[in-house]
Amino acid sequence: MHAALVNVTIDPEAADDARTNLRDQVVPMVSGSPGFVAGYWLEPQQGKALSIVVFDTEEQARQTAPPAGSSPFPGVTIDSLEFRAVAEGASR
Repeated sequence: MHAALVNVTIDPEAADDARTNLRDQVVPMVSGSPGFVAGYWLEPQQGKALSIVVFDTEEQARQTAPPAGSSPFPGVTIDSLEFRAVAEGASR
């Protein structure tokens, strides 16, 4: 498995719209992508947010992740993107 770690900046004035777009568009699109295993979108702090999305393969993670520097919605900018192999996992 491979994870995409996505760091974003959210303009405070766009925070409500960003949350709506995340819930209504991003999560359904990503969770329906090939190889999707799990996704976690963390609450922003001081305008910075992080998501961790796990896929079966690195290729699937790379195909689904937005490019760094892009702005998928007004007030949201993808700051950085990183791909890592999952070393271990656990859940209840």
